[in-house]
Amino acid sequence: MFIAVNPFYDAYFHSDLLGKIIFLMLIAFSIISWVILIHKILLTNSVMQQSQQFYRAFQKHKFNPLGLEHERYASKKDWNPFLDLYGVLKKYTVEVLNKNRRFGQKYHYDDDDQPSYLSPSDIDFVESHLMTAVASQSINLQRNLYILSTIVSLAPLVGLLGTVWGILTSFSQMQTQAMGSSNQMVLGGISLALATTVIGLLDAIPALIGYNYLKSHIRDFETEMGSFSNEILATVEMQYRKVDVH
Repeated sequence: MFIAVNPFYDAYFHSDLLGKIIFLMLIAFSIISWVILIHKILLTNSVMQQSQQFYRAFQKHKFNPLGLEHERYASKKDWNPFLDLYGVLKKYTVEVLNKNRRFGQKYHYDDDDQPSYLSPSDIDFVESHLMTAVASQSINLQRNLYILSTIVSLAPLVGLLGTVWGILTSFSQMQTQAMGSSNQMVLGGISLALATTVIGLLDAIPALIGYNYLKSHIRDFETEMGSFSNEILATVEMQYRKVDVH
């Protein structure tokens, strides 16, 4: 009974082939936008929670920044950008420290316990890799968001196409059909025109709100990733940078 009196169903049922294609395109836009919105919102919330948990774990190991066994925090299901950033820091810092230790032993044959330090250029080297990792994490977070922005622009245009086509078919039927049989055709064309406009706006409005919401959250999280990178880099620098003694 609901379907029988549904204006969208009536408009679809009485539309021609192009009108039906426009309807299906708008419905596809709606499904795609909602799938991306729900997936991205759940993903960003999970990412932020996982990152905060790892941040608290790192705070407990600040005096031994490279001693945190980050592998046990890794999960095949959960994505943790803070964990990935720490992994990059640990990987390249250990590599640089081992290289410096090997060169130190090369010039200090009688001292196998020669401590290894990070030079300013070593710190810059690790920092460059961290910044690259932050950029990569940001790109992954924003993946597929362009689809939402495309739907925001495209859905009203497709709805407008349906509007113009519905009005055009209405006038065409008025010219070619007899007066008695043209009324239903005219009403069908007008119904198509109005329905596609409404559906196009219903597609674009949630997509616009969701897109701005996600962009704002991701932008804030990018700032948090940059702050976390600077913090862990500063912690490692304080622990391993050689003190100049005059």
